[in-house]
Amino acid sequence: MVKQSIFGRIAQLAKANVNAMLDQAEDPQKMLDQMVRDYSNNIAEAESAVAQTIGNLRMLQSDYNEDQDNAREWGNKALASSRKADEYRSTGDTTDAAKFDNLAKVAIQRQISSENEAKGAEPTIASQTEIVEKLKDGLNKMNEKLNELSRKRDELVARARTADAQTQVQDAVKSLDFMDPTSEVGRFEEKIRREEARVLGQAELNDSSLDAQFESLEDLGEQTEVEARLAALKSGGSDAQQTSIGQGTGSASDS
Repeated sequence: MVKQSIFGRIAQLAKANVNAMLDQAEDPQKMLDQMVRDYSNNIAEAESAVAQTIGNLRMLQSDYNEDQDNAREWGNKALASSRKADEYRSTGDTTDAAKFDNLAKVAIQRQISSENEAKGAEPTIASQTEIVEKLKDGLNKMNEKLNELSRKRDELVARARTADAQTQVQDAVKSLDFMDPTSEVGRFEEKIRREEARVLGQAELNDSSLDAQFESLEDLGEQTEVEARLAALKSGGSDAQQTSIGQGTGSASDS
């Protein structure tokens, strides 16, 4: 009953503390640290209760040993009184012999009383001894659980830190994603591409304008020749035309 009440209460406290921590689990490390502290406090409370139980057992054992010592002592007194009575009886002193026989009887009664007290305490001592051993074993298991919880706390804290670091790295990678058209780099690249396209278009436009200028010069030369011939016709008449044609013929024959 003692063992059940102690560890039943400790189990309920531990379960309540763990559930409370899980319900308020914002920071895993703080939660796990608090769990370790709570479980350590529960173990300390259990150790106090177990220590009290062990103390009670030791008191019972001390009383038992004292009863056994008293039984032996009264037995020795009974034996000594009986021998003394025999000595007086052997000398014919029946009065003193009866006196010491009575003392021997009293000592035997005290011996029996002490033996009965010791015998009556034996079942209780045996039961309490078994309970104490179980309590000690329970405490050892609780300490093992505490060590396991501490190791698990260290492992989970390390995993939580690793996950946090990975999250930070992923966030940093996302912020530097060159393929993201919405990123600053993507917008800057698009701006440069538009500027390059504008330069190419301007160059092509400039080339087109230069070709047009040369074509206009050729058209101007042809128009100039037409105007010159017209002026020659007007000034020289048909002779001028024939002369021009003859010159052209003569030039052809000369060639």
